[in-house]
Order: sequence, then C-alpha cells, then structure tokens
Amino acid sequence: MNFRCFGLADVTQVLSSLELNIQKVKVSTTPDGTVVDLFFITDTRELLHTKNRQEETYKALEDVMQDAVISFNIEKVGPEITACCQASPYLPSAITDDIFNLEMSNDLPSVSLTSNNVCVTMDNSLSPAHTLVQIVCQDHKGLLYDIMRTLKDYNIQISYGRFYIKQGRKCEIDLFIMQSDGKKIVDPSKQTALSSRLKMELLQPLRVTVVSRGPDTELLVANPVELSSKGRPLVFYDITLALKMLNTCIFSAEIGRHMIRDREWEVYRILLDEGASSSIPRRKVEEEVWKRLMGWE
Repeated sequence: MNFRCFGLADVTQVLSSLELNIQKVKVSTTPDGTVVDLFFITDTRELLHTKNRQEETYKALEDVMQDAVISFNIEKVGPEITACCQASPYLPSAITDDIFNLEMSNDLPSVSLTSNNVCVTMDNSLSPAHTLVQIVCQDHKGLLYDIMRTLKDYNIQISYGRFYIKQGRKCEIDLFIMQSDGKKIVDPSKQTALSSRLKMELLQPLRVTVVSRGPDTELLVANPVELSSKGRPLVFYDITLALKMLNTCIFSAEIGRHMIRDREWEVYRILLDEGASSSIPRRKVEEEVWKRLMGWE
C-alpha cells in the first residue's frame, strides 16, 4: 500500500471501527517510493477467517483509500513470518534514559509533556470497610483507563466511586477500594507505593520524544503494558493522525515490546520522512503528538 503521509491514520481508524485490534505494525518504503505496510491484527469478533468478514474489511478500506491503494491482502500468518517482522529488541541507552526518566526521579520533564499537578490522598476513617482514595488531576483521554489499569496491576478492587469534572478539565475522583483479601490498605508502605504509582501514571501516562537516529529523525512513543499483557488502545491511530495534521510523512514504523527497568513497555518507533516536514521543529512534533494522545487537540 502506498499511503505513508495520510493513509496510515485512515487505515487505523477503519480497522478500529471494524473492531480489529492492531497488535503490531511494520511500515517500510521501497527504493521506488512504494510503501509496504504490514498490520498484524486480531479480530474481536473472531470472524476474520470467514469470507464475509474479509470482504467487509476490503470494502471498508477501499471506501477510504480509493486509488491510493495498489494492492492489499488478508491472510493468516505463521510464526516464521511473525518472527522475521519482529521489531528491534534494542533501544539505545540514551533513549531509555531520556524517555523513562520520570520513574527514576522526582524531577519532571518539560511541563508541556506532562499533565498538570496530580494529588493523591488516602483515608481510612470515612468507611468501616474501605480505603478512600481521592484523586485531583487534569482530565485526559483514557484517564479512567489509567487509574483502573494501575489498580488492577496492584490487585486492588473498587467497590464504588464518584467522578467530577470541573471547569478547566480539572477532575476530582473518589474511589472506595479494598485489597483482594477484602481488607483496607492500612500498611503505610503499601499506601505510599500505590499513591506514588497513581501519581506517576496520571502525570505522564505515555512518553513522547523525538530523537536523532543517525542522520534521520525518529519519533518514539511508549506506554506501559498491563500485567495482563494488554497495551493501550488507539495509540498508533492518534500518532498517525497527529502527524497527518502536521503534514509529516512516515518513512517507516514499528511497534515492539521491551522490558525496561523491570517493566514491560509498548514502544512505537516512527522514522519520519523529513523531505516535506524538515521545517517543523522537533518540539512541535512532540507537543502535537502528546496533545493528540491526551485528547487535548
């Protein structure tokens, strides 16, 4: 398929609307300028092996892409194909030190690439059976998802809660929680660990940076993988849509998972085609991708 500037966002949107989950993407450009895009997908409906489902997918892609598509095909892949299309397992240490520094320090990266101040407090005096977690933060796309996945990773159960959105995207959230054994969280060290993780996840639920890759420019976006091995939904769509709005083309792209500091991350590595977009400052690319991912566009 040849649609590196605009079609990736459109294709991702089509696949999402069809309830097809993108597990991995491999985008490459041939010497003659043709773009070959491999989407490794799973079907929420588990019907992609049927003729009707494949035809539905073909038709939806044709309606959106029209003459931009040279050819496309849907087929089940074996482990040998999956293996040869694996993303690089290596991330340079300079990248990991830069993009994951929030976990190692209380010093925040640039304010524009984090949410506003997050306040997390816990109280055991207001309920005989639950610990009350009170969160005050800025609203963003996936806010509840970020809270729920963090509590899920800590094996915390939510009994009920309240959610308020005030002027200026300010959110106030009250959650009545308990441990898996049905008891409150009374251990101060457990309270501190959970509060710190919630604050970190809400300050910067994703990591975005633009770096040099030899003579080229690479956009990296990373999000934590849940303990259940699920990644964050629609990240690739938001990335490609932001680049589309900036009129910035993609030369190649890959999605891989990496263990970094004892935690698994899903990392999107987007090599940018700087031919038509070299005049756009790297900081502008970072900010626009970040705002799109956070729903602040």
